[in-house]
Amino acid sequence: MAGMVRRNFDSADETRPFADGKGRLDLIQTDGGPVGRAVFEPGWKWSEHIKPLAGTDSCQSAHTGYVVSGRMQVVMDDGEGAEYGPGDFMQVAPGHDAWVLGDEPCVAVDWTGFGNYAQPA
Repeated sequence: MAGMVRRNFDSADETRPFADGKGRLDLIQTDGGPVGRAVFEPGWKWSEHIKPLAGTDSCQSAHTGYVVSGRMQVVMDDGEGAEYGPGDFMQVAPGHDAWVLGDEPCVAVDWTGFGNYAQPA
């Protein structure tokens, strides 16, 4: 491993667009695993824009990340829910739905759950 690494999400190794132009995932591969920056546009909802790709009833990715801007509601399969916004650290277990709140894109960085995110199952 190099002593220092500098990468920019604007030059990501891979970009995965979401259905209906509702955002994208920019993915960088690192020695420690993939790190992603997702831009979720207003109107984005996991169950509408990612579920058809994932082929599961709810998101089965575990997320550990940081919300840069915008707001997102996450609801677990058991009904527990939380709203995340700018500056929030988030840890979300598999088995949830999520959607953007308001008229501003939600931008989040995730270092555990985006490796296989928004890819056909």
